[in-house]
Amino acid sequence: MINKSLTYLVNNLKSDGMIKSQEVANIMLQVDRADFVLDKKQAYQDCALQINYGATISAPHMHAYALECLLDHIQKSNRVLDVGSGSGYLCAAMRLLMKTKDPLVIGVDHVKDIIDFSINNLSKNFYNYLKDGTIQLIQSDGRMGYKQQAPYQVIHVGAAVDKIPEELIEQLDFGGRMVIPVGKGSQYFQIVDKDHEGNIKITNTLGVRYIPLTDLKKQLNS
Repeated sequence: MINKSLTYLVNNLKSDGMIKSQEVANIMLQVDRADFVLDKKQAYQDCALQINYGATISAPHMHAYALECLLDHIQKSNRVLDVGSGSGYLCAAMRLLMKTKDPLVIGVDHVKDIIDFSINNLSKNFYNYLKDGTIQLIQSDGRMGYKQQAPYQVIHVGAAVDKIPEELIEQLDFGGRMVIPVGKGSQYFQIVDKDHEGNIKITNTLGVRYIPLTDLKKQLNS
């Protein structure tokens, strides 16, 4: 059955130039945003939505932009890290894009209720990935990455930092790419590339507005 509201959203993102590839368009049609939000009536609006504890699911245009920035790397990756994985939406999208033999997506969030929320969301249509372990949701401080499964060919960070954590740079594989919102006040969506000699190149792209990647105590009190 065709989801007309989701199709309309994806077509608008294509018209606006946020979706450039058919691969990303197809994935965003496969991962129904309504499965990952609290208010289903707002699911197909192009805006960030609250998911409790001050956390949000990013606006669809930012999901599209992140996936386009990472597309080539995701398809060749066998290890992907989603920091501040929140609703679990991008864990599903990135897992669907992976084409390697032994894919693994690690989603990290430090609030147990948010981890439980994402597991419930993913169980609706992507339970097979939870069951076979190719998507794993970990309760941990994302600012530290997740060293146990490093290195990662792709790292997506879904909340803003003042400065890129050194742990994330260390856990990025040679030839890998990270996208991360950086800045206090004025924020930019940065692309971080590590070449095969370990040299780092950082590129500012869009001006953005993300919630901060913070510690557990501050988030629980938000």
